[in-house]
Amino acid sequence: MAKGGSASGVVSAGPKKKGVKDCTGRQKAAIFLVSIGSELSAEIFKYLREDEIETLTFEIARLETIDSDQKDTILQEFQELMMANQFISTGGIDYARELLEKSLGSQKAIDIINRLTSSLQVRPFDFIRRTDPTHLLNFIQQEHPQTIALILAYLEPNKASVILQNLSHSIQSDVARRIATMDRTSPEVLREVERVLEKKLSTLSSEDYTTAGGVENIVEILNLVDRASEKQIIEALEDEDPELAEEIKKRMFVFEDIVLLSDRDIQKVMREVDSQELSKALKSVEIEVQEKIFKNMSKRAATMLKEDMEYMGPIRLKDVEEAQQKIVSIIRHLEDTGDVVIARSGEDEMVV
Repeated sequence: MAKGGSASGVVSAGPKKKGVKDCTGRQKAAIFLVSIGSELSAEIFKYLREDEIETLTFEIARLETIDSDQKDTILQEFQELMMANQFISTGGIDYARELLEKSLGSQKAIDIINRLTSSLQVRPFDFIRRTDPTHLLNFIQQEHPQTIALILAYLEPNKASVILQNLSHSIQSDVARRIATMDRTSPEVLREVERVLEKKLSTLSSEDYTTAGGVENIVEILNLVDRASEKQIIEALEDEDPELAEEIKKRMFVFEDIVLLSDRDIQKVMREVDSQELSKALKSVEIEVQEKIFKNMSKRAATMLKEDMEYMGPIRLKDVEEAQQKIVSIIRHLEDTGDVVIARSGEDEMVV
């Protein structure tokens, strides 16, 4: 055997560099983080759990030299996955597949969708994501209020609000109450409701128990309907379930939303508010909210308010929230009397 040679007479060339296809998901993530640089990687780490950071740090430490082809392939793979995710969130899986096929080809699109959907949980009624809400209204307005509530709970709030405000007044509040008190829905019920819609549109079922509805959900929807529909629904709920109606009203306009009011309307509100309550209410809010209030006061009044807040010292969060709620009640009352206008998404602003 020649000196320095291997047993087979062939000189060892060292370990073969691992290709991208042979890399695990963690190894790809590590290469991606190294490729984008330490500053961006540090920002990403802020959103990861401690165990995930430890795992990725370990993988980064094990990395050898990354060649340009390997880096480019992984960056391209990341871009494609993010693009597919965006398409799915915008219009559903079928929509994503259609766009990916146009830009990447059929086989590539199928591969990417399959990789994403292996771990992706698709929300029930995802198939109606791109359906026009007024078109959908024609199909569901004759359904039982519980069925309508279930569908609206899974729709985007802006679409659900269009349907809710166009339902007959006789069932609007019933549907709103059912959304607010909804909790968990079994996959069997979801599949049955989807099966009914399948004959008219398309279908996509979910195998998991999912949570939808609740007070927050109906509040988000009601904040987007027109004022007349909102008022009619709330008034009906006050008769049927006063406690629920009060809970919904409390959450529909929070104190921080005062920035949505015009300067003139804020000045009207300030004339009705006790200065001590206002100083408490402003203790825990963002600077943006405070500045909006100060801006609509005289310099002297703003200075006095700032001094009151400073000399007040620490106060209980409960006291802050109570003061904020009193001011919100004043704003709601002024809106009911037509003295102020709360901007609502989707409403045309009309001056007469």
